[in-house]
Amino acid sequence: MHTSSHPTGDATAAATNPVAPHVREVIEQAVRQGVPGMVAQTRDGHRTCWSTAGVADVRTGRTRVPQERFRIGSVTKVFTAAVVLQLAAEHKLSLDNTVDRWLPGLLQGNGHDGSRITVRHLLRQTSGIFPYSIDPAMLERFFNPGFLTRRFDRMKPEQLVKIAVSHPAQFQPGESWAYSNTNYILAGMIAERADGRPFATQLVERITRPLRLTGTYMPGDEAELQGVHPRHYSKNTADGSLTAPVHDVTEQNAGHDSHAWTAGGMVSTAGDLDRFLTALLRGQFLPPQQQHEMFTTTEVPPQAWIDGATYGSGIFSMKLPNGRTVWGVAGMINGCYTFAMGDREGRRTIVTHLNGDWAPADWPSGIHLMTDVVAAELG
Repeated sequence: MHTSSHPTGDATAAATNPVAPHVREVIEQAVRQGVPGMVAQTRDGHRTCWSTAGVADVRTGRTRVPQERFRIGSVTKVFTAAVVLQLAAEHKLSLDNTVDRWLPGLLQGNGHDGSRITVRHLLRQTSGIFPYSIDPAMLERFFNPGFLTRRFDRMKPEQLVKIAVSHPAQFQPGESWAYSNTNYILAGMIAERADGRPFATQLVERITRPLRLTGTYMPGDEAELQGVHPRHYSKNTADGSLTAPVHDVTEQNAGHDSHAWTAGGMVSTAGDLDRFLTALLRGQFLPPQQQHEMFTTTEVPPQAWIDGATYGSGIFSMKLPNGRTVWGVAGMINGCYTFAMGDREGRRTIVTHLNGDWAPADWPSGIHLMTDVVAAELG
C-alpha cells in the first residue's frame, strides 16, 4: 500500500501538511481492504492539507496527486442547480415555470404531467418523476457486466426522459421526495432552452472561469479524461459484491449524449470542488434569493437515500454520528465515489475521492465509507 502526502498545488492555499491522522487512518484502512486508492483534502480556514492512500494506477503503482482530475458523478447536480439558479436570477426562467413551458409534451404518461411539475420540483427532487437509471434495461446496460461493452453508448437526453415516463410516477409533484437523475437531465435541457447555449458553454462562462476552476469541465464526445488523472476501477455490479472481478472503466461516455450528462457526467479536482463548495456555503456565488432557494431543504424519507439527510437544490445536509450537521455534495459513477462536505459557514471542508465503485469489507456501502472519512474530519 502506498501512502503519501503532498501540497495541494493551489497557490492560494498551499498545503504543507498531511491530513489529520484519524482521516488518514480511514482511507488507509479502506485501501488495506482492497480499494485501489483514496484521497482526502481538508481545509480549516486558510490551511489546506492533502493525503492519499493506495494508487492511481494498479498496473504501474503510480500514486495519486493533488492536481489530478476525476469523474465526480452526481456532484454534477450542484453545478447544474447553480446554472439554473443563475438563470432564475437573470429572469431567463422562473423556478415556478413548468416543464411543459420549456419542453412541451416531453413529460407525459404513466402519471407524469409536465404541466404540473415545476423547475423547483426538479431541483429539489420532489417531482415524483421515475429515475431512468433504475429502469431494468438501464441497470443491465450500465450497472452490471454489460457496462464493459455499453459504456460508450450514446443516449440523447430525450431518450432518458422517454425511459422514465415508461414507468409510473413515484408520487404526485411536491408530495414527497425521491432521488431521480431524470430531474437533473430535465434541468439541463431547460437551462439550454432558457439560455440558448449548450450547458457545457454556460458551465465555463458562469462557473468554472469566474471561480478559476481550472480542472473542472463537462466532457463532450470524448471518452478519455483530460490531463493527469487516476484510473477508475469498477466491479460492474449493482449488488455490491466483493468477489466480482475488477475492470478499468476510466474511458466511458458521460457527456451530453450519455446516461450521465447534467445528472452525473462532469470531471473535477479536489481543489476545485473545495473552491466551489466554499463559495456556495459562504454565499459568495449566488444572489441572496437564489442562495435561499439552494439551501431550502426537504427532509429525505428514511431509507430513501442517505439516512438523516435533507436535500436542497443539488446540495444536501447530513447528520454525522456525533450529531453535527454538515453540508455538501456526493457522487458516484462507474469507477468512483466523490464527497465534498463542510460546515455551514464554509470554514472547514473535506473533499474525498475513491477510484473504485465498491466498498471494502468493513463498510456496507461506498456512501458509508465516504461518510466515515467526512466524520473523521468534521465529526
